[in-house]
Amino acid sequence: MRMRNKYRKPTTLRCNAGSRCSFSVVVWSLVGCLLLLHLSSNFNHKDGGGRGVQLRITHHPQFRELQEVEEENIQIPPPRGKRSPRAAKRRPKRTTTLIDEFLDENSQLRHIFFPGRKRAIDPLKNAGNDSYYYYPGRIWLDTDGNPIQAHGGGILYEKYSKTYYWYGEYKDGPTYHAHKKGPARVDIIGVGCYSSKDLWTWKNEGIVLAAKETNETHDLHKSNVLERPKVVYNDKTGKYVMWMHIDDANYTKAAVGVAVSDTPDGPFDYLGSQRPHGYESRDMTIFKDDDGLAYIVYSSEDNSELHIGPLTEDYLNVTSVMRRVLVGQHREAPALFKHQGTYYMITSGCTGWAPNEALVHAAESILGPWETMGNPCMGGNKMFRLTTFFSQSTFVLPLPGFPGSFIFIADRWNPADLRDSRYVWLPLIVAGPADQPLEYTFEFPLWSRVSIYWHRKWRLPQGWAGFK
Repeated sequence: MRMRNKYRKPTTLRCNAGSRCSFSVVVWSLVGCLLLLHLSSNFNHKDGGGRGVQLRITHHPQFRELQEVEEENIQIPPPRGKRSPRAAKRRPKRTTTLIDEFLDENSQLRHIFFPGRKRAIDPLKNAGNDSYYYYPGRIWLDTDGNPIQAHGGGILYEKYSKTYYWYGEYKDGPTYHAHKKGPARVDIIGVGCYSSKDLWTWKNEGIVLAAKETNETHDLHKSNVLERPKVVYNDKTGKYVMWMHIDDANYTKAAVGVAVSDTPDGPFDYLGSQRPHGYESRDMTIFKDDDGLAYIVYSSEDNSELHIGPLTEDYLNVTSVMRRVLVGQHREAPALFKHQGTYYMITSGCTGWAPNEALVHAAESILGPWETMGNPCMGGNKMFRLTTFFSQSTFVLPLPGFPGSFIFIADRWNPADLRDSRYVWLPLIVAGPADQPLEYTFEFPLWSRVSIYWHRKWRLPQGWAGFK
C-alpha cells in the first residue's frame, strides 16, 4: 500500500452501512483489538492458572533465598611450570581464560572446579534437615560411601513406591583415547541406577544394563559408546523403557538403543538400536507429556539441528512423524520440561568436553516452532554464566508441590579423568514474563522467564514432600 502524505486527505472506503471510515484507522483498530485480546487472554491465564504460583514463589522465604544472586571472584594465577598438553594445544598463544584453567589438570585452580573428597556430601555423616544441602561440583557419595556414577542420565519418579530412580552412565573406569585424535573415553561398564526417597540420600541399586565383555559385534560391547540413558514408564504396558545414545568409538554409528524392564531397578533387556527416522542421532533425551505420549529429541545432521518426534504407543519405537527444530544452530544435550502448558528446553553448544553457554528455548507445541529465549544462568560471574557453571545440561526435574520450581541437573565433565566428573544441581525457577516479546508469529508470546541460580550450597524448600 502506498504511504500517504500527512497533509493529504486520508484514503477512505465506503462501509456497508453507507458511512465513510478511514482505511488506516480500520486497520490499526483491528491490530489494536487483536493485541488487547491476546494480552487479556495472557493475563487471564496468568491470573487464573499462574498468579498464585508466582506469588508463592516470590514470597516463600526459601525461594527468595534461592533467587539471590551469588557472585564468584576467581583470579587466574600466573603461569607456573609446564601446562598440560590438552590446555596448551587448545589455544597456546593468547591470554589464559578460566576455560583453559578448567581443562588443565595441572591448574592451580583445579580444587575450585573439582573439590576433593574431604569436602564431599556424605550421607553417612550428616543427619537432619539442616544437612540436606547440595554443593555443586563436589563429590557426591551414595549410602555406601562410594562416589555416585550416574553421568548424563535422568531421574524417574515411581509414584506407587514414592521413590526417585536416578539412571546414568557408570564411568568408573580409566580414561583413554581410542586413537591419537579421538575424544577422551571410558569403556562401557553399563547404566547405573540409584534410588532415593528425598532426592538427597541415594542407594546404589547396581548396574541395571551391563556391557558385553566378549561379543565385539554387540552394541553394548565395552569398546563402544553408551551415553545419556533416560527411562520412562509406560502406563499401558506396565514396562519401564530406557532409551540411550549408542555409538562406536569413532562416533560414526550415531544411533539410539532401547531396553525394557518390568521393574525400575532392572535388570533391563536390550532390544537393539536404530537410526531414528533414518537420521544419525547423538545427544538425545526422552520426554513424557501429561497425556502419556512420549517423544524423542536428538541432535542430528552433524549436530547442526535437533529432531523431535513421538514414540509409538508402547514407547519401543519411533513413529513416522518428525520435525526439525533449531536448524543450523548446532545445539546438543537437550533437557525438556513443561510449565503451564508451555514447553521449555535447555540445550548446550557443541564443544566436546569443554563447557559452553546454555540456551533456553520455548514452544507452544512440543513439535515446534521453538524460539530461543537466551541464557538462563544467573550469578557466579560472566565466565560462569557463559559456561553453564562449567557444566552441561542433562535433565530438568520438577519439584512436586512447588509449581514453577525445578532442579536443573547437569554434568561437570572432567576430560582428564571422566570417572571423576561431577554433578551440578541448581534451582531453576520459571517466573515473570520474558524481557521482551518474541517475534516468530503475530501473537507475540509472553513466555515466562527461565532462570537457573548459582549457589555454592543450597537446599530444597522446607516442607517439600520429600522431607516429610
